[in-house]
Amino acid sequence: MSKPDKNWIANLPRDRLIAEFSVWSADLVRLADDLARVDPFVDVLHIDVADGHFAPAMLFFSDLVAGVRKVSSRPIHVHLMVADNILLPQIEQFVDAGSDLISIHVENEAVADAAIDLLDRRGVASGMVLRVETPVDRIAKYVPRLDFVTLLGTAIGVKGQGLDESAGPRLEEAGRIIAASGATHRIVLAADGGIREHTVPLLRRAGAETVVLGSLAFNAPSLEERMAWLRAL
Repeated sequence: MSKPDKNWIANLPRDRLIAEFSVWSADLVRLADDLARVDPFVDVLHIDVADGHFAPAMLFFSDLVAGVRKVSSRPIHVHLMVADNILLPQIEQFVDAGSDLISIHVENEAVADAAIDLLDRRGVASGMVLRVETPVDRIAKYVPRLDFVTLLGTAIGVKGQGLDESAGPRLEEAGRIIAASGATHRIVLAADGGIREHTVPLLRRAGAETVVLGSLAFNAPSLEERMAWLRAL
């Protein structure tokens, strides 16, 4: 499959929620079929990667990204949850596999500048993620160099949790930091974790331009109706 246009982030929808689908919630046994099923509604595919140290889970690898690239032309956003000492080689592997956007963590601060430099050299968009317990202002010095800022609303790397009550105010703070950054390019503000019918309207009002959709989309009784509802928020 061909990769997205180089201006794909600037061209993402502005008049509705961007639909970012988490591959973690797809049918992994029939992944290509499930991705084809949701494809008409997808703006971005989100793939979590975790090393079992930085986050408690162990999640996807570069070969899976390469496989997804073969069956989808949608932008691929890789969220790296890995230790500092392996971050740079992991970036290389996931760029080679076909990623369009790679988000690292602000908690990878010791190697964050080097990671963003590497992504710049490789021509891949840069994102940054904050754990729910991390002060939002730690993102400020990186924001002008970023394309996505994602705030977690639950503990890292664990499915099925309720949304932390700080999620809305944290998104609002991040939005103010982005607005004050002086960046002339588009920086998308995203919410990840605790995405449920009753939480998405709150996150949208707080400034989220996209929410990472897991079971809310993949397990919807009617995906068409669910996406119509999301797009109307």
